[in-house]
Amino acid sequence: MKAVVMAGGEGTRLRPMTSSMPKPLLPVANRPIMEHVLRLLKRHGLTETVVTVQFLASLVKNYFGDGEELGMELTYANEEKPLGTAGSVKNAEEALKDDAFLVISGDALTDFDLTDLIRFHKEKGALVTVCLTRVPNPLEFGITIVDENGKVDRFLEKPTWGQVFSDTVNTGIYVMEPEVFDYVEADVPVDWSGDVFPQLMKEGKPIYGYIAEGYWEDVGTHESYVKAQADVLEGRVDVDIDGFEISPGVWVAEGAEVHPDAALRGPLYIGDYAKVEAGAEIREHTVVGSNVVVKSGAFLHKAVVHDNVYIGQQSNLRGCVIGKNTDIMRASRIEDGAVIGDECLVGEESIIQGNVRVYPFKTIEAGAFVNTSVIWESRGQAHLFGARGVSGILNVEITPELAVRLAGAYATTLKKGSTVTTARDHSRGARALKRAVISALQASAIDVRDLENVPLPVARQQTARGSAGGIMIRTTPGVPDSVDIMFFDERGADLSQAGQRKLDRVYARQEYRRAFPGEIGDLSFPSSVYDSYAGSLLRSVDTSGVAEAGLKVVVDAAHGSAGLVLPSLLGRLGVEAFTINPGLDESRPTETADDRRSGLVRLGEIVASARAAFGVRFDPVGERLSLVDERGRIVEDDRALLVLLDLVAAERRSGKVALPVTTTRIAEQVAAYHGTQVEWTTTSPDDLTRVGRADTTIFGGDGRGGFIVPESSSVFDGTAAFVRLIGLVARTQLTLSQIDARIPRAHVLRRDLPTPWAVKGLVMRSVVEAAGDRHVDTTDGVRVVETDGRWVMVLPDPAEAVTHLWAEGPDDASAQALLDEWSAVVDGAGR
Repeated sequence: MKAVVMAGGEGTRLRPMTSSMPKPLLPVANRPIMEHVLRLLKRHGLTETVVTVQFLASLVKNYFGDGEELGMELTYANEEKPLGTAGSVKNAEEALKDDAFLVISGDALTDFDLTDLIRFHKEKGALVTVCLTRVPNPLEFGITIVDENGKVDRFLEKPTWGQVFSDTVNTGIYVMEPEVFDYVEADVPVDWSGDVFPQLMKEGKPIYGYIAEGYWEDVGTHESYVKAQADVLEGRVDVDIDGFEISPGVWVAEGAEVHPDAALRGPLYIGDYAKVEAGAEIREHTVVGSNVVVKSGAFLHKAVVHDNVYIGQQSNLRGCVIGKNTDIMRASRIEDGAVIGDECLVGEESIIQGNVRVYPFKTIEAGAFVNTSVIWESRGQAHLFGARGVSGILNVEITPELAVRLAGAYATTLKKGSTVTTARDHSRGARALKRAVISALQASAIDVRDLENVPLPVARQQTARGSAGGIMIRTTPGVPDSVDIMFFDERGADLSQAGQRKLDRVYARQEYRRAFPGEIGDLSFPSSVYDSYAGSLLRSVDTSGVAEAGLKVVVDAAHGSAGLVLPSLLGRLGVEAFTINPGLDESRPTETADDRRSGLVRLGEIVASARAAFGVRFDPVGERLSLVDERGRIVEDDRALLVLLDLVAAERRSGKVALPVTTTRIAEQVAAYHGTQVEWTTTSPDDLTRVGRADTTIFGGDGRGGFIVPESSSVFDGTAAFVRLIGLVARTQLTLSQIDARIPRAHVLRRDLPTPWAVKGLVMRSVVEAAGDRHVDTTDGVRVVETDGRWVMVLPDPAEAVTHLWAEGPDDASAQALLDEWSAVVDGAGR
């Protein structure tokens, strides 16, 4: 059997290490990762190997040649452009078309039993066998589910935490029959998991999953790269180490000179012809490459040092990576997580702080204190995007410098000359950051339409009118000292997951596009945006019957920007409205849950005394609203969702309603009673927006004051929901309390449990296993449905070490018991 080693990736997340070296050539224990892979293939008799190359292909070819030194026969298939995981193998079809073959990545470290994998493939008569393994954090990998016979049930590529319901992931190692090439189009980008495998499963072809025991590490990040070194030295992976073990865990290669007075504390590795002087101290998990000089008094701990590096006297290196041909001068200090690229000079007594990236060919001056990355690279964040854009503490995590870099990265994802709409809330912090954002966009050849301070729905609507995208900066809801930088697509919706990943990649590489002097973007300030928004809203939403009904409503603008649009709207709506708290308050750009509650209580008192039909209170940016009925009682957000659902469904009598899976199943009863259907979505606003765009969708909401009125837009819009509600109440001639009373009570309880990141995948697998024969819904997280209709949902938080649980039963006690039962499952797996 022949093998295919895929060695064409750029390894962008590993920059600056991969700026001048392809990822498969990065050394692990002083040998390229791909050499470890080739030696594993040889150990299992796979000596005839095709190597697919693309990025810096000549370096790979020059290093391995025809494979004679390894006792193998290597040939190369060169990609002129990236073809994806399947397209690159298709490019080598001529050499593989006669028999089954094995596909393996050239940049993953493993010691799997490939012989047993091939045996499994042949015994099952599979067209494709996918090699699987269990990992603690499956977020960055493709999840694969197999049945008890090993047949693949489902693939899920690069899931969100809400989609994680197993920790069994695709390792990118496959055994395939040549017939699989019939499903791969030539010379176009095609991926196995995303394109080919779903088609094979659709046609019922035999795809099996082999769960391998042993070690596997996808060396895709700086953290995993350093971890791989430690794992080799600790003996956790069965690979050959080139050298002699002169004492337990201390490996020294041929020709190395280690002075007897040097302190060595293994496990560690010293490469061939390296020189370690007296008084130097090298501690565990350090890898010293070939021809490295370590001067007296130097201290290295968990450091990975590539070839031909000079480490001066009294230098201190901890948990860092040093690229080849770099000089680290006397008394320099390089902290944990820092990466120094190839051929750099780090001057005497300089300090490079943790997580800093220094790209190749750079000079750090003597005595410099470096706490930001040098030239076009910034500190990488594990989670750049949160639930609503990029969030953090103002001037601590979210600074003007970061805003400039983010805006520059966003501009780089767009074409030159595109238009971006910018907006903000009424806080001073948002105003300052928006100015930085506008400058960065213009400097990147982007024209800017600045709306200044407007409600969030207005910003979305204006973005959708001819802009390539938009940026809104607002105070984080409920957190006065934090801000959100929100990015919109050309429809004014939140940037999709794919769009976020694209922006994240550009930001991580810090390779921004800059405009030539004649290309600097324009800045304009659109006029009459409120009249335009109000007019569009009144044209699209049915307000018939409002003028005749003579309704009186109380509107609380909560001192936010929602009050800016009300004058353009209320007069044309034909309703008697009493507006409270209309003025902007810069000192209160958001409100806490307690502030909002007390505001609703006051609103209820006014509604009751004024004998109004109902009252509404907007959030500070006009995205969400809360309700008070005609008696002045607060309609809780989850009940408000059912009330509006009942009104809309009763009037429309057909169509679909978009709701997140955490919503009470009473919503299904309400929708079905009126002849409509519920389409369940994930808890992501992006997913609700996607369903909201469908022609058949008549309503959507999240149960937290966010409502989608599809005839107006597919995003949350508090003002549109307000106008829709006025029309519905006017035509139905029922009060909110009457509508609320006819809807059954829901009993949904929620609980949050702390869960370490390392066990989140295990927790979700444990939940699926504990479900047994019960119905399991994996729309978002895992929802387990009991035979009596009770259900519990387990959802890992995407940004925090927390797992969320929801349970619904016929009463609170039943829901509480269900919560207790499944909390024990989550806690047990998390320990």
